[in-house]
Amino acid sequence: MNKPFDFHAFPNGLRLITIPLADSKSVTVLVMVATGSRYETPKINGISHFLEHMMFKGTTKRPGPMDISRELDSIGAEYNAFTSKEYTGYYVKCSTEKIDTALDVISDIFQNSKFDEKEIETEKGVISEEINMYYDTPSRYIGDIFESMLYKDQPLGYETQGTKEVIRQFKRDDFAKYFHSHYFDKNTVIAIAGNITTDEAKKKIEKYFADIRDNDKPLSFIKTTEKQDKPELHAHFKQTDQTHFILGFRAFNYFDNDRHALGVMNLILSGGMSSRLWEEFRDKRGLAYYVRSSPDLYADVGYFGIAAGVDNARFPLALEVALEQCKKLATELVSEEELKKVKDYAHGKTAIGLESSDDFASYYADQELLRREMKTPEEYLAIIDKITSDDIQRVAEEIFKSGKLNLAWIGQAKVDDIEINKIIKKW
Repeated sequence: MNKPFDFHAFPNGLRLITIPLADSKSVTVLVMVATGSRYETPKINGISHFLEHMMFKGTTKRPGPMDISRELDSIGAEYNAFTSKEYTGYYVKCSTEKIDTALDVISDIFQNSKFDEKEIETEKGVISEEINMYYDTPSRYIGDIFESMLYKDQPLGYETQGTKEVIRQFKRDDFAKYFHSHYFDKNTVIAIAGNITTDEAKKKIEKYFADIRDNDKPLSFIKTTEKQDKPELHAHFKQTDQTHFILGFRAFNYFDNDRHALGVMNLILSGGMSSRLWEEFRDKRGLAYYVRSSPDLYADVGYFGIAAGVDNARFPLALEVALEQCKKLATELVSEEELKKVKDYAHGKTAIGLESSDDFASYYADQELLRREMKTPEEYLAIIDKITSDDIQRVAEEIFKSGKLNLAWIGQAKVDDIEINKIIKKW
């Protein structure tokens, strides 16, 4: 069977993924780099994210801070960038006939960004306000607090956006050094999805990325150390009407084959409005507006978490309900009917999630950049279809243990709250 994508590695190590979509009227160019906040030190924490901002603030060819955005706006393009702990990405999505403009701009910022000192100082204010926004959004900030508790002073415990204190100290030289040592050929994956052939894509990348930096020294990160034998709790006091919490259990990394069973288990808990958490939290008790679960996996470690925002007085009840659902998965087999439902859900969501060029570009680029493998949607779903109820129970038994339990919250309850600690001790 022919693959719906083509993979090509250039002699310098730059990797290109082409996803031809003959019926698409748009094309997406996505450039991803294997770097993020876990590649930083405390002195430069936040520079990966700050650098992402600065890439749109002028190049030698487009020197003005608005030149890049004006040019992309003039063709009606969608464009943005994102930073995580393990990768950073830049994308432009536009009409097919404007692909050369998209490639010219995105290759320019990737190869020729200026990092103007004046623009750096201006952007410090923008990022400080972004940090303030996160701090004022408990449903978002609780994730940072939880991972900081889980990984402590290790790079995975750093906040991706950094702190205002560190951000204020950045100079142009910091960006230049990081840019040249992290943004290079062998550390980069480019995905092009749309009405374009593989040969066309190769020729265009050879043209537009001819000056990409070369580096034979591969990047590496500090492996995360995990030591835990009893539950850990962390409280972040804030005068709020709600308590926002994450109940999480240490799991495994994204290379582990059990990640697929974990993914199906996640759908059982929060895959849609008929999922277990939705039913228990919203339909039965009216406990929360949002409740969700997710596996958050990295190259060397990972965890499975349940998050919700609840009335302060009902936080203990919400915690009991969440723990009960974890216990149920570890002690009772999922019925064949429910298992079929979530697998059908996975098939449907995968189809919906791959409707446009940007969806396809990120789907394949993520896999290649992080795991250096690429499975088609059909191959992925075939693995999901083989997951059994026994697989789910085995994984639940493995991770839902007292010695792997972590709980962090933003609210008014203290870490030594008697009722909360009583619930945790029963577990």
